[in-house]
Amino acid sequence: MSNALRVDHDGAVATLRLNRPELHNAFDAGLIASLTATLEALGADPAVRVVVLAGEGPSFSAGADLQWMRAMANASQEENRQDALALARLMRTLDELPKPTLARVHGAAFGGGVGLVACCDIAIAAEGARFGLTESRLGLLPAVISPYVIAAIGPRQARRWFASGEHFDAATAQRIGLVHQVVAADALDAAVQAQLALLGKAGPVATASAKALVRDVLALGADRDALDGANAGLIAALRASDEGREGLSAFLEKRAPRWMAAH
Repeated sequence: MSNALRVDHDGAVATLRLNRPELHNAFDAGLIASLTATLEALGADPAVRVVVLAGEGPSFSAGADLQWMRAMANASQEENRQDALALARLMRTLDELPKPTLARVHGAAFGGGVGLVACCDIAIAAEGARFGLTESRLGLLPAVISPYVIAAIGPRQARRWFASGEHFDAATAQRIGLVHQVVAADALDAAVQAQLALLGKAGPVATASAKALVRDVLALGADRDALDGANAGLIAALRASDEGREGLSAFLEKRAPRWMAAH
């Protein structure tokens, strides 16, 4: 892991901190590779239940490092394709991570930084946070992150923000669905902790499976028989699982489930 990324552990919570504050946590090929590998390791770690993504310094992430972008402008089309595929792998890894993910957003979240926010299951922003899909100002488009941003804000909103490249504030980000909650800057950590506490009360398998359920429902939506069969199979497996039985027993016995003690 490079110095551009820091990982802190607090019990079952792992916090990944983008650590290039002097560059507003803009990412380059090295940070993309490091973040992807670290996410893959955390996804496979049974001791980790939740992953928080945050940024050091004044910003969450200003997107791509301009020096890196300048270098890629002089690279071949195939080199640019491979570079874009590495970013796509990062976004897919974060989007499909088998653990709940939470974005703690402050300062600037531009370009690929918006992609990171969109890929997280939960996003909480400080009131002063600023957002922008600014690629069109460079004659580019947010192509690699587009599936995740469109899933978050919908096609109608995406058409505007992709085309204009304009900045928008945290209240707008919440209104269009990019973030779930906006709080005062000095209340950001408390809001994150409150959300982590809620996740800690839920079953680890259930919370880890939630995003897969949403993805499967969207994929099978037109095939009702397949959708009903898949959902029935999922709930049957969860009810018969150790976690499902423990959750029901704890509820009936009016006690906390064992996974809360582990958290």
